[in-house]
Amino acid sequence: MSPRDGLQSVKAFIPTQEKVRLIEALISAGLPKIEVTSFVSPKWIPQLADAEHLIESLRKESGTIFQALVLNEKGFQRARRTNLVKEITFVVASTEALNRKNVNMSIADSMRQFASIAKLAKADGIRPRGLVGVAFVCPHEGRVPTSRVLELIEKFFTSGAEEVTLADSLGAAAPDHVYDLFVQAKETFPDKAFAAHFHDTQHLALANIFSAMCAGIDVFEAAVGELGGCPFTAGARGNVATERLVYMLHSMGIETGIDYDQLVKASAFAHQLVSSPSHEAQSAQAGLSLMQTQ
Repeated sequence: MSPRDGLQSVKAFIPTQEKVRLIEALISAGLPKIEVTSFVSPKWIPQLADAEHLIESLRKESGTIFQALVLNEKGFQRARRTNLVKEITFVVASTEALNRKNVNMSIADSMRQFASIAKLAKADGIRPRGLVGVAFVCPHEGRVPTSRVLELIEKFFTSGAEEVTLADSLGAAAPDHVYDLFVQAKETFPDKAFAAHFHDTQHLALANIFSAMCAGIDVFEAAVGELGGCPFTAGARGNVATERLVYMLHSMGIETGIDYDQLVKASAFAHQLVSSPSHEAQSAQAGLSLMQTQ
């Protein structure tokens, strides 16, 4: 998730070709799926104002599945026109307060939009995925009731989701909570696909991933260099580092098909991107891009 979640909060605009270099480095490392961007209003996420240009610059024959985040039907229409995005992820927060802050809609309105998007996506051969944001702890309401998360999971699957991610957006989940929630989710929906998304705010992301694995989860979202964080969730640190996750899995004898050494190089390049002072000069260019992509 480095190109999207990893870069979305960086204030200075990173040139599109540099983002493409990062994606190419991740492809070289063997990542099977990469969330390359999000089709959201540049007014809210200026860093992703170049979504279409970025997609157009990617190698079509890479073999990697390109994912994109969408938050509404307008965003989905932009994604489908690229003809390269093969999976879309739609986010709904588990609490009304955060969902309204994140997408300016109620949970019910978000779910109605997802149902419409999922139908269109499947007709186009695009795999629709749902993500339950703050599935464990919400910054506004605290620990989220399991019953509410299960209700949202059911709505996602009923509306056409082919996979649902449970996200610890705040990075405040504990391993026992993670295990219990995923066990209940899999028992309630035994034939459905799940994924997990952890931030490392309290340095428990790897422990939480292990707990999720013990509950039967084998799909995890990560970002090289521990980059990222939700711009609307104050205090959340970056995603679990992909290279740390892969190192742990390989140390456990679990094959991932990912080249760890190449992944470390990609991580170093990502850090270079977000820390380079030369990108400050790109801020004005980003402002122009906003006007062009509204």
